[in-house]
Amino acid sequence: MSINGIQMQKGLSLPEFIQLYGTEQQCEAALQKARWPQGFRCPKCHGQNACTFIRGKTRLWDCDHCAHQTSLTAGTMMHQSQLPLTKWFLAIYLVTQLKTDIAALSLRRQLGISWKAAWLLKHKLMEAMRQREVNLPLSGDVRIDDAYLGGERHGGKRGRGSENKVAFVAAVEMRDGRPHRLRFDPVQGFSFEALKPWPEKALALGSTVTSDGLLGFEVVRQLGFKHQVVQAPKGKVGTEIDAFKWLNVMLGNLKTAQSGTYHAFKYSQYAGRYLAEMQYRFNRRFDLCALIPRMLHALLIATPCPRGQ
Repeated sequence: MSINGIQMQKGLSLPEFIQLYGTEQQCEAALQKARWPQGFRCPKCHGQNACTFIRGKTRLWDCDHCAHQTSLTAGTMMHQSQLPLTKWFLAIYLVTQLKTDIAALSLRRQLGISWKAAWLLKHKLMEAMRQREVNLPLSGDVRIDDAYLGGERHGGKRGRGSENKVAFVAAVEMRDGRPHRLRFDPVQGFSFEALKPWPEKALALGSTVTSDGLLGFEVVRQLGFKHQVVQAPKGKVGTEIDAFKWLNVMLGNLKTAQSGTYHAFKYSQYAGRYLAEMQYRFNRRFDLCALIPRMLHALLIATPCPRGQ
């Protein structure tokens, strides 16, 4: 069996991470480079000159032109965080370098912080991932399928009607017979109306979409995309269709990662974030060492989410 170069890449070891980001000063320098790669830019007037000073434990930049004061994390997903930058960077390392998901409880133990702080930190990272992925459509040869996240509650409805299940479209972009990028997008259901917004945000113009016989996916053709339907031969189930082999592998990996990591979460509110976590890592698996600076960039450009949301 040939070695998969992507799976066997070296990545960033923990000793190497500590050498690069082991101190608050190193993390601050890395964050400053990520936020202002061409030097300081005032977020209010775009001035390029400022003096710096320390207030409490926070370094502030005072713009020479408009006197606006800002910090490295102001207006970002890290805004008003009381955690040291070293905790943020270690969390980024653990979330991006591990092949499987990591729960907030594990983050709490690894970082030495409270569970509430770990939960909020994990959700900020996942929300930054979600926002980064939402506007990156798939292109070319795209295979899609309907899927559900979550399981039935004790005493509740069973099957697809369970109130604890969230419907989502699973899609994978194929290149040279292998998966290249994927998307997991929560939807309201699989009717024409519920699926209508999905192709416009998830598919690039000119894509060729392959689906099973689900009637709702005809909306793809109605919106002008090339669409072909592949149904299971008599006596076989949908998971045995060759066209969807890799898509089913991706869904199996998702369910294995989540069932082995999370006991439960509020599917209706947070499904998009938990789905985006695997999507973000998979789509950037080609260079594990680059994931930390890329995640920093995602945190800096993301719209902050309110505390506890």
